[in-house]
Amino acid sequence: MTEYPKYSIIIPAYNERARILATLHSVVDTVRAHKWDAEVIVVNDGSTDETAQMVRDFAASAPEVRLMNNPRNCGKGCSVRSGLLHAQGEIVMFTDADLSAPIDEAQRLFDAIAGGADIAIGSRWLETSRQTHRQPLYRQFFGRCFNALTRAVMRLPFADTQCGFKAFTRSAAQTVFQLQTIERWGFDPEILFIARKRGYRIKEVPVSWAHDARTRISYLRDGLQMLKELAIVRWNALTGRYRGPITQIQRVQSK
Repeated sequence: MTEYPKYSIIIPAYNERARILATLHSVVDTVRAHKWDAEVIVVNDGSTDETAQMVRDFAASAPEVRLMNNPRNCGKGCSVRSGLLHAQGEIVMFTDADLSAPIDEAQRLFDAIAGGADIAIGSRWLETSRQTHRQPLYRQFFGRCFNALTRAVMRLPFADTQCGFKAFTRSAAQTVFQLQTIERWGFDPEILFIARKRGYRIKEVPVSWAHDARTRISYLRDGLQMLKELAIVRWNALTGRYRGPITQIQRVQSK
């Protein structure tokens, strides 16, 4: 009888040698402490440092962990899509490599899905008291401005579209990520837009969160790119791109 894990945890990684081992230790320790039946997939996005080898070495003594390699650096959205479409779990999620949202907060997402949601998204802004280390004021300002613009343009009723902490039923993930077209930072609004277009139930969940000063996002450069991507999403919607057929990807035996 073929068995699959209940959960899949996807971690996109690009040049993460400074923190990938600490992240993997935290994730695997949490998986074992909670007795989650889970796999952990690190998607190496064309790193030029030792990230991939460090993951391989760690996985040698941690059977929960496996490595996927993108053929080139193609962006966070591309890495998340690749990982989630190849995941084996009944519930699949992704988290940032910096673990700004502690991995044990994943239980809050899993509980929301157990309660009937198809998709559960972490939110930094529903309960701001849960933020243990806030962003600098200028980042808060630009982040909130972008979120407000995104909500207006995309008609998304969520307090936080950008939090890199989201979980999906396998069926929802297979549909949403096969239709995703944005491959870099601006993919979050697109996947939420697609999910709403396809009728999925989305629950926004407050999570603890701590800003990591090493974040690579630039609100000027990446913000302008995200504005362009919002226009692409609206064009895709007008041309019927998100109404396409879906193929359920076959899983392989994991145990």
